[in-house]
Amino acid sequence: MRVDGELQDLAREVTDAQTVEPVTIDSEDGLSILRHSAAHVLAQAVQRIDPQARLGIGPPIHDGFYYDFDVAEPFTPEALKAISKEMDRIIREGQRFTRRVVTEDEARAELSAEPYKLELIGLKGPNDDASVEVGGGELTIYDNVDRDGETVWKDLCRGPHLPSTRMVGNGASLMRVAAAYWRGKETNPQLQRIYGTAWPTKDELRAYQARLEEAAKRDHRRLGKDLDLFSFPEEVGSGLSVWHPRGGIVRQEMEQHARRRHLEGGYSYVYTPHISKADLFMTSGHLETYKEGIWPPIHMDEVVDADGAIVKQGADYYLKPMNCPMHILIYKERARSYRDLPMRLAENGTVYRNELSGALHGLTRVRGFTQDDAHLFVTPDQLEAECGTVLEFVLSLLRDFGLTDFSLELSMRDDEKSKWIGDEEHWAEATDALRRVAQSSGLHLTEVPGEAAFYGPKIDLKTKDAIGRTWQLSTVQIDFNLPERFDLEFTGRDGSRQRPIMIHRALFGSIERFFAILLEHYAGAFPVWLAPVQVVGIPVAADYADYLDGIADRLRAKGVRIDVDHSDERMQKKIRTHTLAKVPFQLIAGGTDAEAGSVSFRFLDGTQENGVPVDDAIDRILHAIETRQTELVA
Repeated sequence: MRVDGELQDLAREVTDAQTVEPVTIDSEDGLSILRHSAAHVLAQAVQRIDPQARLGIGPPIHDGFYYDFDVAEPFTPEALKAISKEMDRIIREGQRFTRRVVTEDEARAELSAEPYKLELIGLKGPNDDASVEVGGGELTIYDNVDRDGETVWKDLCRGPHLPSTRMVGNGASLMRVAAAYWRGKETNPQLQRIYGTAWPTKDELRAYQARLEEAAKRDHRRLGKDLDLFSFPEEVGSGLSVWHPRGGIVRQEMEQHARRRHLEGGYSYVYTPHISKADLFMTSGHLETYKEGIWPPIHMDEVVDADGAIVKQGADYYLKPMNCPMHILIYKERARSYRDLPMRLAENGTVYRNELSGALHGLTRVRGFTQDDAHLFVTPDQLEAECGTVLEFVLSLLRDFGLTDFSLELSMRDDEKSKWIGDEEHWAEATDALRRVAQSSGLHLTEVPGEAAFYGPKIDLKTKDAIGRTWQLSTVQIDFNLPERFDLEFTGRDGSRQRPIMIHRALFGSIERFFAILLEHYAGAFPVWLAPVQVVGIPVAADYADYLDGIADRLRAKGVRIDVDHSDERMQKKIRTHTLAKVPFQLIAGGTDAEAGSVSFRFLDGTQENGVPVDDAIDRILHAIETRQTELVA
């Protein structure tokens, strides 16, 4: 249940003065509680089998949960089967989750054999609200109590949990094992992490497993290799991609289409370097706030004499983690008037983040990536209208790429004043403006208190792909902080010096990640306007290759990407090869076609129309490209 907005166990006492709301197990909160409880069942099962296993943490995550363990030997597939059986026994036992508030001394005494729990107790504090173990204002231990009233297992945890292990039911399953550094730091011990999932029913579990199977088929890393789109050469380094010619074509089409739309929307493109002196990121606050995520400095410009004495002190340079400070310098290069605003600066700017190696994942989590960044400088009275225009622009452009299912999330400031800067009035006005913009879009809106960055509220746009997965894409972020840090000004209508408001806007987020999302959304079968090869000509026999070459020349003159297969393979083998390569259209021609001036028009799903006049085939292809057609069967 939620009591005055706070999630609590059903066993907690409430008063008539408190507002109580039920939490169902199939709600977002309910699923999180179910999965957190399943994580505790997993930990208990591991320690039943191996009492020497030491506990890390076990939070719920998207679609599942995990628990970290310090064990003498890595978990094997056979070990996972044994753990799963032990979990089933614990679930059937119907143990009660019972909450106790304890002091630090009591917690240390009870968990003296758990070194990682003892470390977490030492981290307890009022601002540690992100931890599943010690977040919040109290230390709590959850006892698992059997039917005889005996405590059979316990764990340090903030909760809440299900009333009983029986409610975990038969919708839980262990998925895989991975290595994970304690608290995500490579200098800490490496633990064994067991991932699992949990759903209210067995049928929902099976549906989820079917979605995973489909997702595996669409994995952009596999498709990238199979379709020869990109790679991560070991010689270059982890998390740094190179783009092959076919992948480069898709990326170029994405970027050029977005560029055209931006120019139509009143944006100006700028270019900034990949590296900058440390002072810039000191002023912006990035070096102080995100130092662990920034690459180590490069020391330059130092001059020494023949004796090795320093004549000129050097300076530290950093690979840029963000484009915004450099865009601010462009704004600041000369005096600005209200007539110059809104100023919309856009850049496909490559940035670098020092991500942990264990966090890297194909193109979706990399160390070097290109943001389709835009920064808008507006007057206060332009803020709402400009945010509305930005959101409309973002939705329109994403629809161009075939995405249609959207929702919005409004992140608002924390109630605690130390967690945000600026004055309450500006925050309230900005938040209300974003709320009105979001509501006017007609999309489903979720408001999330306390999730805003310290420098302003934001709207995050989320989309669902072809198999129902939710991805966070674009962000419209209001920023009061950087204009203040860089002392930005403009001259108002009355001649006074005023402070502009800055809007950060990433449309794709990163081009690499958006490419990966589209690749999985289309399962590699890009719509014809994006496809690396849009058409392939397949002669029934070598005698008809020249006929198809003539058609290909006409299409190339119109900018169509077409190949004619002159290989010695049999026609059926050619058809299969280009179908596996996800080429949208195949034009097949033999003697009858050559005499009639026609082709057989074959689609990616295997359907085929015979005797299509060449002019009609060309018109159909051009129409599919010009209209960004996503359904390839006419």
